[in-house]
Amino acid sequence: MPLPPDDGAVGDPVWADDGPVSAHHDTRELAARFEDEKPGRVLSGPVGLLFTGATVGIALLALWQVFFPLSQGSKYYLIIFLAGVLPMVFLAYPSGVRLPRLRRTATTPTAAAAAADADGPAHRGGPTPLDWALALAALLSCLYPVLPVTIGAAGGGYDAFLDRQGLLDPLDVAMGTVLLLLLLEACRRTTGWILPAVCLLFLGYGYYGGLLPQSWPVAHAGLDFDQLVDAFYNSDSGFYGTPLDVAASYIVLFTIYGAVLDLSGAGRFFVELSAAAFRRSRTAPGRTAVASGFLLGTVSGSGAATTVSIGAVTWPILRRAGYPPERAGGMLAAAGVGAILSPPTLGAAAFIIAEYLGVSYLQVLGWATVPTILYYLGILLSVEIDARRSGVRPVVLATGSAWRLLGRFGYHFLSLIVIIVVLATGASAVRAVVIATALAAALSFLDRRHRLTPARLVEALSGGVRGVLAVSAVCAAAGIITATTTKTGLGPQAAALLVSGAQAVSSEPAVVLALTALLAAVALTLLGLAVPVTASFVIGWVIIGPALLNLGVAAPAAAMFVFYFAVLSEVSPPTALAAVAAAALTGGRLVPTMWQTLRYALPAYLIPIAFVLTPTGLGLLGIGGPARIAVAGVVSAVGVALLAVAAGGWLPGVGPAGVPERIGGAVAGLVLLRLEPVPVTIGAVLAALAVAGVLFRRVSAGQVAGASPQLVDHRRETE
Repeated sequence: MPLPPDDGAVGDPVWADDGPVSAHHDTRELAARFEDEKPGRVLSGPVGLLFTGATVGIALLALWQVFFPLSQGSKYYLIIFLAGVLPMVFLAYPSGVRLPRLRRTATTPTAAAAAADADGPAHRGGPTPLDWALALAALLSCLYPVLPVTIGAAGGGYDAFLDRQGLLDPLDVAMGTVLLLLLLEACRRTTGWILPAVCLLFLGYGYYGGLLPQSWPVAHAGLDFDQLVDAFYNSDSGFYGTPLDVAASYIVLFTIYGAVLDLSGAGRFFVELSAAAFRRSRTAPGRTAVASGFLLGTVSGSGAATTVSIGAVTWPILRRAGYPPERAGGMLAAAGVGAILSPPTLGAAAFIIAEYLGVSYLQVLGWATVPTILYYLGILLSVEIDARRSGVRPVVLATGSAWRLLGRFGYHFLSLIVIIVVLATGASAVRAVVIATALAAALSFLDRRHRLTPARLVEALSGGVRGVLAVSAVCAAAGIITATTTKTGLGPQAAALLVSGAQAVSSEPAVVLALTALLAAVALTLLGLAVPVTASFVIGWVIIGPALLNLGVAAPAAAMFVFYFAVLSEVSPPTALAAVAAAALTGGRLVPTMWQTLRYALPAYLIPIAFVLTPTGLGLLGIGGPARIAVAGVVSAVGVALLAVAAGGWLPGVGPAGVPERIGGAVAGLVLLRLEPVPVTIGAVLAALAVAGVLFRRVSAGQVAGASPQLVDHRRETE
């Protein structure tokens, strides 16, 4: 959710030493290009009013469900919710298919401009007749299970539909097939072809799996098409399963909350506060970018969007300080992706974790706390190292006092604190976020430029629901994957294959676990390159999760392992949406920007492996008591620091590290993440040797520089 335009700044403008810093890009347009979804239409006129009314109605229904749940049950609510959002997808997102048509010759410049506009991107026009037809079909196929009238041979009503589970009538199968096709088309419009292709692959496996040689581990007895539609349309693991439940019960409320915060001016306040806090530091530009990414995680659910938001403000400062575009882009992308990993508003998959494991969302936040600290520790150390190694120039940020800014606009933090406090009292996450949303709306009246008037409140409600349209389509389509996996038993079979692959290398349990975790990490990373984060987590949990659980990994560790690698798809080449967005913003070369992003985000790839390898690693999730948590946190922090030094080639406070010291530091950091006495001892010895090598190198350089004043001056400038 990008920042408001510059004319809506909440505090003093951010200035560099050469004048005011402004966003030279339309952040909203640029962010839309790099979301996990495709950009939609800008609807106006009667269609816009209809869309706004429908989305506001969906928002009010979601809020009503929190306090006055529908008496027919949660599945009934999911049916109504999907019937509301799915038609809106076809109105808000163009098909992207160009149909051939006759073109007239433009005889005037005005006519030529009109013709060019007509041939422009699909999102410039309104819905086509085909879009309206698909929207109507979506409405009917979604509402069919709850229609009170009898249609054909099928008995009408919700209870009658549930009673036909396992024995669907032909009309039931027909309507379920229509909904299946519409969901695939909705996913194609919002996320591209890959996710529908994956769903079709699972569908084909369910239907044709019986034709596979029965000696193959993944073969099954085969399912009829009617059985598959029944599993998708009339079971709790299909379209109306946990993923859609999470979208309809949690994500929509958090997107509304984010929209309210955004319109209240919180986003720009967070960026300005970050700049003000570090304005006197030599590494102020880098620290501002990192801190902004962390704070903006409260109002954005996309790493790419957060990257654009913080980059629009901080890239001019980074450029003035002397950061190369690729290095600055890597820093911005890593900080942006950290927003999805940071409490109190994690990505959508975090809510699915809570539902799958039957725990409170507060517990999931607790599991994410230490890894988040370690992640940002690694980025901050890399920022410090880059500032010294690259000779970054100081930049004066005339932002005013951070304390004054905090005193005037610090109320933006109150709603975030309320979420944690309400969760701590045992209330549900949905009640917590509704209370926080109401508080944020009320507090917006403390700033006359960002008051949530009735018109702006409607904008927030509509914008929040629009932000969940694509996610809802993905979550409903994920039911194709989960239902097929459940019906065919693919999950345990795939898990057995993964473990057997590791066992082919070694029979030692510790080695098997390490190899399985490594293979799982690679598989999840590749999967994340193809599908959105939410779908990546769902697929990874049903396929890879059982493999880790079978090897004795605790359920929280297995779930968070899958979650982290699903999120990291946004910084993993060759797609790396956050890095692509950063390169587009800074003008840097794409591939070097991706590698710089990987360097900054390195801890996020390694920490998840650490907490699945040993019981001590559970301390990184806040599990196991204070002693385990302290040991795991401190040792892992040292490991992250060593990896940052190895990647950056500089030991802060000492000087440059040579190749031997960097290799020794990297090995020490990796060994320390094993979190057992012997590896920790070995890692400590290697770390001491690496530090000693850097100290010796500095002493030697100082002795040589003693005979050369020019070298002394150069060393002072760079340190």
